Amino acid sequence: MLLRSLLLTFVFVCGLFAQDNPKWTTNHEPFRVIGNVYYVGSKDLASYLITTPQGHILINSNLPSSVPQIRKNIEALGFRFGDVKILLISHAHLDHCSGSKLLKQLTGAKYMVMDRDVPVVESGGKTDFQYGRSSKNWYPAVKVDRVLHDGDEVRLGGVVLVAHLTAGHTKGCTTWTMKVQDAGKVYNVVIVGGPNVNPGYKLEKSVVYPTMARDFETTFRTLNSLPCDVFLGAHGGFFDMDEKFGRLKAGDRSAFLDPEGYKAYVLDRQKAFRMELARQQKSRS
Repeated sequence: MLLRSLLLTFVFVCGLFAQDNPKWTTNHEPFRVIGNVYYVGSKDLASYLITTPQGHILINSNLPSSVPQIRKNIEALGFRFGDVKILLISHAHLDHCSGSKLLKQLTGAKYMVMDRDVPVVESGGKTDFQYGRSSKNWYPAVKVDRVLHDGDEVRLGGVVLVAHLTAGHTKGCTTWTMKVQDAGKVYNVVIVGGPNVNPGYKLEKSVVYPTMARDFETTFRTLNSLPCDVFLGAHGGFFDMDEKFGRLKAGDRSAFLDPEGYKAYVLDRQKAFRMELARQQKSRS
């Protein structure tokens, strides 16, 4: 877990929105994670296709350049890109949602976003509390079709996804949960939105986000309360995707069953948050 923590810190310190990051822009072989949940993202920017008889749900449009990759991956799995009926996101940072306008135009999907992130995506990132002042962090603005609230359900073709507000990383950061049937068993899938404290975040006494520290504490209570069998997230690095995918390719159908890994990840991120909070408090004293 220490190695994972260091790697995550390295990624964010090196620039949250470095679009030339090869792991963000290099395509990953699409694959079935479990049941009707498929991975269709890049080497690190995760995008998930949840298939149903009445059309499909996509979580994360990623970058505008990601959209053709996502389309290719969906079609490589044997599904129609135009059957994407609902588009969801993890949170309103450009690496997860700047492709939403294009994807919505190409598929006609309904765009559904957590209430506290709606102003950011509809402004194209300009109202983001941390990054909105710089035009390099802006992206194509897009109208939201349904405003979501903590605990809301997104339903399509018998599939039910639950939106959990896990704020702090953004004000409307969202963790998605669902139950999936596979080989006669039912599994709890958790797709973590992002519990990381980015460089420059002011956890307390911030004019632009005064409740950030409180929101992070609530987020960790929420994450710790969620039952999890299959651990996924907004970045492949969150859940050791490379290692698990290698096992899956080798024939291990249970590679992504990782309840203990989920618990360890949440604990690691909670410790990192509290260490950063203590550091900031000490620096003000």
